[in-house]
Amino acid sequence: MIFVKIAVASDHAGFALKKSIVEKLAQENHEVYDLGTFSPEPVGVGPFAQAVVKSILEGKVERGILVCGTGGGMTVASNRYPGIRAILCFNEFTAEYARRHNDANILVLGARTIPEDLALRLVDIFLHTPFEGGKYAERLAYLETVERDVWEILCRRFS
Repeated sequence: MIFVKIAVASDHAGFALKKSIVEKLAQENHEVYDLGTFSPEPVGVGPFAQAVVKSILEGKVERGILVCGTGGGMTVASNRYPGIRAILCFNEFTAEYARRHNDANILVLGARTIPEDLALRLVDIFLHTPFEGGKYAERLAYLETVERDVWEILCRRFS
């Protein structure tokens, strides 16, 4: 089994599912960082998505898992950062190919859209599926050039 350093966070809608995911990962001896939220009280997705993203970009963890009601808010919030490939998954196929073809570093789940048992299976698939590389690595390299172009445009615009 592969042991991964992983950061997990949710908003209030994903709180219960996040707790189950953290427990599962800890039982499997992964190094898990629970970055909140820590109650079902209403909160926004932004700070929690940012916490997981920063832990990946700073090299503290290898992967992240984000949970909100539909998964949409966490996906949008986390994909604003260069180097982040957050993919909303809702079945085994999407989880497998998020890793296999896109080298996803964040799995996003919708707590109100899929049952807990499926979500936990998707976590397993996300953690155990390798990136294929090859033509998919070329695609990611292209996207990195797009990210650099965007940053150059923004730097010129706001300098």
